[in-house]
Amino acid sequence: MFENIDSSILIALLFGLIIGIILVMILNKIGVTRAKQKAQLMIQTAESESENTLREAILEGKTQAYELKLAAEKEVKQRRSELSAYESRLDRREDNLNMRDKQLLNSEKSNEDKANRLNAKTNQIEKMEQELKSKIEEQLVQLEKISTLTIDEAKARVMEQVETQMEGEIYAYIREREERAHEEAELKAKEIIGVAIDRYSHDEVTERTVSVVNLPNEEMKGRIIGREGRNIRAIEAATGVDLIIDDTPEVITISCFNPIRREIARQAIEILIKDGRIQPGRIEDVVAKVTAELDLTIKKAGENALFELGIHRMDKELVKQVGTLKYRYSYGQNALQHSVEVGHLAGIMAAELGLNQNLAKRAGLLHDIGKSLDFEVEGSHVELGARFAKKHGENATVINAIESHHGDSEKTGIISYLVSAADSLSAARPGARFESFENYIQRLEQLEGIANSFDGVERTFAIQAGREVRVMVVPDKVDDAQSTKLAREIRDRIENEMTYPGQIKVTVIREVRKSEIAK
Repeated sequence: MFENIDSSILIALLFGLIIGIILVMILNKIGVTRAKQKAQLMIQTAESESENTLREAILEGKTQAYELKLAAEKEVKQRRSELSAYESRLDRREDNLNMRDKQLLNSEKSNEDKANRLNAKTNQIEKMEQELKSKIEEQLVQLEKISTLTIDEAKARVMEQVETQMEGEIYAYIREREERAHEEAELKAKEIIGVAIDRYSHDEVTERTVSVVNLPNEEMKGRIIGREGRNIRAIEAATGVDLIIDDTPEVITISCFNPIRREIARQAIEILIKDGRIQPGRIEDVVAKVTAELDLTIKKAGENALFELGIHRMDKELVKQVGTLKYRYSYGQNALQHSVEVGHLAGIMAAELGLNQNLAKRAGLLHDIGKSLDFEVEGSHVELGARFAKKHGENATVINAIESHHGDSEKTGIISYLVSAADSLSAARPGARFESFENYIQRLEQLEGIANSFDGVERTFAIQAGREVRVMVVPDKVDDAQSTKLAREIRDRIENEMTYPGQIKVTVIREVRKSEIAK
């Protein structure tokens, strides 16, 4: 019984296994079919997409090709229009050249005609000249027979008479024109200078070159000298000056060509005297502090000068050098005050003449800028100032005013003349400058010596503190025309051989006295 049951179960299991295998095969077949369908569907989709992509690419390519075709056609049209315009210009040029050729041919023909006529006239003139020369020679031969002089002797006498007569007439004419020009120029100049001086008045210069330090007592000299002279050596080494301590009571003299160093030494010594602590270490500290403060003072002085004149936008180095002029003197006149004064006067005169007032002020302020450099670099202050201003981009008018204010170069503008006049006004006014007695006597002797060196001069007098030279001439040797020439020659010698402040007037006096005694 159990055996039958086992066999039936086994059969059922086998039958179920077979059915399962069949179902699995059926399902696999169904899945494969579906996969094939999906794959076929995907292939169809891809084919349709590729066809669409291909169509779009073809369409886009056609569109680009069409656009390129349009652009090319447009460019071709543009090129054709340019070519046609160029051809038209060439045609016009060709027409113009043809017209010029015709005009040249016509002018050549007219020139040939003129040349022919000119040659004919030249030949005629040559014939006439030959005839005239032959007649002149005949006349000269007859004149030689009549007179006892040869042709060369007659020419020499005639030329001598003409030269003597013309020299007198020329100098008389020059003197007449000069007198008239001086009268007119003097009236106009007096008017302009009067307005300038009236509008600008300045105190006389009272500050002189500071080279002396006053001491509170004689004991201070010993403290400044120090043990074995170490303090005075420290001061001289730190400042670059020479200290002169002599028998003069309560006074120390500072000697140095550089005014900045001299000022640093003066201020440092005064601070050390007030402080009382005088030793090498302290001296170096005080000198360094004074140097730094003096740099700021110089910069401030330059800025104040620009502000006073209303000048803007100047190079920093120029401003610094302008401030340095505060410690520079010429014949006792402070160079910075002088430069500011010249700027004011030049600006006022420029305004009266309708010129650029600011440019005139700028030129007046910088005309002596070289004096802030001439103790450091070799060369005249005119040359150094012009070079420094040119280096820092100053206007050509300002540079010419610097170069020409002492007559070293030719003046190229009216402002240069105004600066030169303002410089003379500022230097020549009473109290502006002074010079030593020895230099004053030497200058007067040199003036009289120059005038006495000319022929016909009898006596010479330098008057008005050397600002005028009166020359007495021998009336039999020097006539009125020659006196004008003599005054010019003396003036030129003075300008070339002497250095002097302001101007010097040369007056030649020819006095003729005739007297008879009635008995």
